[in-house]
Amino acid sequence: MERESMEFDVLIVGAGPAGLATACRLMQISKDANKEITVCVVEKGSEVGAHILSGAVFQPDVLDELFDDWRSSDTPLTTPVTNDDIYLLNSDTKSRLMPNSLVPKTMHNDGNYIISVGNLARWLADKAENLGVEIFPGFAASEVLFNEDNSVKGILIGDMGVGENGKPKDSYMPGMELHAKYTVFSEGCRGHLGKQLITKYHLDNGKTPQHYGLGFKEVWKIPAEQHQQGKVVHTGGWPLVDGASGGGFLYHMEDNQVAVGLIVDLNYKNPHLSPFDEFQRYKTHPVIAQYLSGGERVTYGARAIAKGGLNSLPKMSFPGGLLVGCDAGTLNFAKIKGTHTAMKSGILAAETLGQGFIAGLEGGKDLDCYQTRFENSWLQEELHSSRNFGPALHKFGTLLGGAFNFVDQNWFGGQFPVTFRDTTPDHAALGKAADFAKINYPKPDGKLSFDKLSSVYLSNTYHEEDQPCHLQLTDKSIPISVNLAQFDEPAQRYCPAGVYEVIEEAGKQSLVINGQNCIHCKTCDIKDPSQNITWVTPEGGGGPNYPNM
Repeated sequence: MERESMEFDVLIVGAGPAGLATACRLMQISKDANKEITVCVVEKGSEVGAHILSGAVFQPDVLDELFDDWRSSDTPLTTPVTNDDIYLLNSDTKSRLMPNSLVPKTMHNDGNYIISVGNLARWLADKAENLGVEIFPGFAASEVLFNEDNSVKGILIGDMGVGENGKPKDSYMPGMELHAKYTVFSEGCRGHLGKQLITKYHLDNGKTPQHYGLGFKEVWKIPAEQHQQGKVVHTGGWPLVDGASGGGFLYHMEDNQVAVGLIVDLNYKNPHLSPFDEFQRYKTHPVIAQYLSGGERVTYGARAIAKGGLNSLPKMSFPGGLLVGCDAGTLNFAKIKGTHTAMKSGILAAETLGQGFIAGLEGGKDLDCYQTRFENSWLQEELHSSRNFGPALHKFGTLLGGAFNFVDQNWFGGQFPVTFRDTTPDHAALGKAADFAKINYPKPDGKLSFDKLSSVYLSNTYHEEDQPCHLQLTDKSIPISVNLAQFDEPAQRYCPAGVYEVIEEAGKQSLVINGQNCIHCKTCDIKDPSQNITWVTPEGGGGPNYPNM
């Protein structure tokens, strides 16, 4: 098919903090050097920020590198952190407040802000457009295009108006080809194009497998007397016990709102575990319930996060393109923060590209000088100092791993002379159903805990129902013949949106995929024990529509 095409100097896939930081810095370099550089950003969400979900406590230093006047502008950083509480939850009722002297220093938040990363992205998008960047929301990058020399040529925007049977409907509109000298991939965690590029160019050779967590978040409106604006609460321990790990958070935002969430590490072993239900019962613990009781749940969402850190960071350049942010895995798990690191990687990418264009750079090269720039930055130093944080928790558990991390961060400054590695992929950690006890989760009470479908409703998720399923099975027999037989089909539980169901009709079991419920968390692509599920982009604009997550 002959398709229309557009040409740019730089194409950026994904309008998150990393991609928009890349765009802003590139245009600043362009204007300073009086060198015209055309930059386009494509975003699969219906608007910038629609698909972005993060805790989030933000370390703002990176903004100083982009906009020296941000503190006096309309930036959405309005809630500075006032105090930190860190609890170890010993059971469903008991807890211990950890003294600051025993907390890894990376967990302290002096000078940081409680923010909505979605709103930060919207603010960055305005800045980018004012600098001359073209931003196209509602357009999903469905394929990578390659030149004859195997370098990246650009991307294909997915067709619109294709029916479930794969045939064009009356509303059919073919996708355009967007070509660029260089394409920057900033799709977020487990980006489906980034995943393909890492495999194609063997970018992860010599690295440990990437590791992930599934992060849940709800925003609540709570009674004024229970609200303490700027207060940060982090927890470890219950309900994640018996080989499961992760941690919870509760952040007091403005307007009597709090963000509450739980991160469940996806290396858990018990296939009967339901991350969604673990989050629901987390909210019933007295440490958390004291703030939520009598409040109203406003929004819900979930998203995978890449937490492998430096040990799992792939080579971030390849012919014709770069990886930035969570598409590569730049999150600092020791700080439970990834926004500032994602933005810094974007700034470094922009400086690499900008200086190259000024010097007459042609397209299609492997800009491995980006790697050198990265390694000489504070970002490399920060990720190196936290390289043992996640592996230590995986290796020794919450208590002993936490004790090691305290020693490593507070005594050795992250320079402990040993590097731990976790070489087991998260999907391979899952055990057989027969080897683990089933978990009986309490029924939701409708006050603090809720069911999946009412939760998905609050994510404002919408997909055109008559379209090809974007959750693709390599072998349609595996969910029943392997996953159900051996693992009690864990997709029924690890999916936080009720997408996967096993039903029985006429004595025959089958897997039903309710793709319209998908909130684009990518957990199925990560945790499926048979690695039989591939997440691809649905029609542009489909998915959640988060207002301020």
